[in-house]
Amino acid sequence: MDTVIAKEAAGRSITRVRYETRLRELTVTAVQSVTPHLIRITLGGDVEGFQSLSFDDHIKLFFPDPVTGVLTLPVIGSPSQDGPKPVARDYTPRRFDDKSLDIEFAVHEAGPATQWAINAGIGDTLHIGGPRGSNLISPLYDSYVLIGDDTALPAIGRRLAELPAGKKVCVLAEVDSQDDRLTFETQADATIHWVYRQAAYPNCLNDALKGLHLRQGDVHVWVACESAQAKLIRQQLIEDHGVAPHAIKASGYWRRGDAATHDRIDA
Repeated sequence: MDTVIAKEAAGRSITRVRYETRLRELTVTAVQSVTPHLIRITLGGDVEGFQSLSFDDHIKLFFPDPVTGVLTLPVIGSPSQDGPKPVARDYTPRRFDDKSLDIEFAVHEAGPATQWAINAGIGDTLHIGGPRGSNLISPLYDSYVLIGDDTALPAIGRRLAELPAGKKVCVLAEVDSQDDRLTFETQADATIHWVYRQAAYPNCLNDALKGLHLRQGDVHVWVACESAQAKLIRQQLIEDHGVAPHAIKASGYWRRGDAATHDRIDA
């Protein structure tokens, strides 16, 4: 495991930790419908030694090709691969120890990952790779803001569970309905704002953010949602709320019309 300081600004650093990449074949040991649109899959087997130090780490999940049904796995250490490309999706490790790993699936458009999760049963297998590394946000900020849609709920839940007692944190989360709200376990001083999705209007989070009074001062904001919306939210945070660009980490967890994407939003 290698560690470097990736960025430092105003006394706050982001530490990048890199891991040795490997493939693991895991077995489904439990399936739970957490909400109408969130499924938690618990995996066992080759979990010992799994590492993930940041709440928003991503692992690759590999699925059979939806047309041919053939599972193609990457060749670790090879810069290129001839023949069919692996069908892979990025997901957050929700919880893990040396015996099991939890992954949560937001259920909407039925791509290969969603379809697998809907049909998953005890004893099914899943291949995963990574994470390649972690970006550790400084623990020294006075407060934190977490903004995301339901694809970001696993990372938000993990972040809230890991923050220390009394740390100020504000959450703005978009879900389909009141039935999709979660009860987060946290010792932090957390304020949760739920936003309910409107199919005809894709910018509900932006509107909710306009009416939100963010804590001033030494704050870090984390954003994860649809890619175009994440970019708008980042701009809104800077222009309307006065958040310093270096204190924002924004990502597109999916792109409208293409769920198989993960964009880092820097501008």
